[in-house]
Amino acid sequence: MHIYRSALLRFAEDGSALYEEDGLLAVAPGADGRERVLAAGSWQALSAQLLAQAGADTVVEHLPGRIIAPGFVDMHIHYPQTDVIGSPASGLLPWLNDYTFPHESRFVDAQYAGEVAHFFVDELLRNGVTTALTFATSHPASADALFAEAQQRQMRLITGKVLQDRHSPDGVRDETEQSLIDTEALIRRWHGVDRLGYAITPRFAPTSTDAQLRGAGELAARYSDVWIQSHVAENLDEIAWVRELFPDSRSYLQVYADRGLMRERAVYAHCIHLDARDRALMHETRTAAAVSPTSNLFLASGFFDYAQADAAQMLYGLASDVGGGTSFSPFRTMLAAYFVGREGRDKQGLSLAPSHLWWQHTAGAAQALGLPGVVGNLQPGCEADFVLINPQATPLIARKTAQARNLEELLFSLIVLGDDRLIERSQIAQKLG
Repeated sequence: MHIYRSALLRFAEDGSALYEEDGLLAVAPGADGRERVLAAGSWQALSAQLLAQAGADTVVEHLPGRIIAPGFVDMHIHYPQTDVIGSPASGLLPWLNDYTFPHESRFVDAQYAGEVAHFFVDELLRNGVTTALTFATSHPASADALFAEAQQRQMRLITGKVLQDRHSPDGVRDETEQSLIDTEALIRRWHGVDRLGYAITPRFAPTSTDAQLRGAGELAARYSDVWIQSHVAENLDEIAWVRELFPDSRSYLQVYADRGLMRERAVYAHCIHLDARDRALMHETRTAAAVSPTSNLFLASGFFDYAQADAAQMLYGLASDVGGGTSFSPFRTMLAAYFVGREGRDKQGLSLAPSHLWWQHTAGAAQALGLPGVVGNLQPGCEADFVLINPQATPLIARKTAQARNLEELLFSLIVLGDDRLIERSQIAQKLG
């Protein structure tokens, strides 16, 4: 058993924040040997009993002035776009053609893919992201490289080979039948191994033929516990293109529904330009939205409508969407989500509570991924992924957080002023023995 003493942030089942200024987190191997949360709460309430039970090998680590919080969950990120971040473009489609597709063509080289995967995982952990749902490229070697890297780090990570058999340049375009064969082979090789999961990954509807999308839907039905990920309703030009390509589907989102690609563990990035019927369909199928505010602001795509999403009881969580997104940092993503919320609800302004923003990037994102009680929280039974935050990381942050009168002020100070410097440690639940 390992016992940590510091301030402690976690979330109740209803999403409300639980905070202990003098907190205790106890971690011990579960039945599978993986480190899990044994107890969490106040030091005063729990320490005497736990210390009485402690064996000779129990470690007690006192971390004054620090905050232990759940590891962040990134619901949508492109690992092959690590080097595309910060590339200027007039919009989504030019950005794909000018930067993304040429760079992704390099991932046919397994050695190159492995080098980027190593840097990518380093960058996730440096920023406090301990679980991610990420795109690879259309090359099977790209998925193999990232799975192997995450397995070596014992991370919980979900990825998949991209499906794109049309409207794509040479070097990233795949072949319909072979793409589905490769996808099934990767599912069998990696899904459920250690903490790894597979995601069936059409890039977006315009770059897949009807046959490829229907084949993906058939695989999703055959392997009901894998994830599905793609993009939807991000950009108005993209939506018009989809309408031309799929005239028989009522909406862009309906294209996926008509082909068996909406269900629990399906995650669609952006979901900006949805109508009421689309939002109802998201709720009915338990399909989740990956809200990507830095990307949406960067590419001028629009604003996710939090008020309408909540009214429809949609599942959603936050995502960096690197490389359209402009930072790996969850703090930058949460701040951008705050700006987006202020622009929402017909410009009347919707102020998202700091604790709710944090929930969207931890327990809420885990719930949207179909992993509640597994990651994104520090309640008993959760896998012991957490971050150690230093609220004195910079002089300005130290000055501001010292003046916080309550938890919301403290969290908002961290969101507005924070970046990777706040993350003193990212702890991954280890499998022992």
